[in-house]
Amino acid sequence: MLIEHDVSTPSRTQLPAGDRTLLLVDDDKPFLQRLGRALEQRGFDVATADSVAEGVSAIRAKPPAYAVVDMRLGDGNGLDVIEALRRSRADARAIVLTGYGNIATAVTAVKLGAIDYLAKPADVEEVIGALLHEPGDRAVPPENPMSADRVRWEHIQRVYELCERNVSETARRLSMHRRTLQRILAKRAPR
Repeated sequence: MLIEHDVSTPSRTQLPAGDRTLLLVDDDKPFLQRLGRALEQRGFDVATADSVAEGVSAIRAKPPAYAVVDMRLGDGNGLDVIEALRRSRADARAIVLTGYGNIATAVTAVKLGAIDYLAKPADVEEVIGALLHEPGDRAVPPENPMSADRVRWEHIQRVYELCERNVSETARRLSMHRRTLQRILAKRAPR
């Protein structure tokens, strides 16, 4: 999910002069299009890919200065794209977006060359801020973080989708009673 601000207002973040090429890799096509448009409107030269194979191919063709890569893609792990970018262009600045907040994968992403790790949904300004922040700068805490109930709901929804909407399998993987999961799935998303 992308949270967009009104693009008619100027961006709070100034892009540095120079190479503004950016590779955006995500298998959620509507999200990919929305984020791509929002980044183009803020001055980036955006190329998109919806798989690890396409991302790596785009890097081989023209290594970008910036990259925003989803962790879980249909054909593999987004960290493979980060690693390919680091090998092709050591000065590139890449961040990882994910629906899964996990310390171990965040550490791996940074070791492979990512400069930051953001949880979805991501605000366009958060993405740009993460791409452009200087090493050593402290991250600004989010103004409106998701509630604990919303984070839990998002996680359940993601696992449910990964289990191809199979309630029994989702309940087993979440160590949850099937009827409890059905009640959660029937409700609206918390705020």
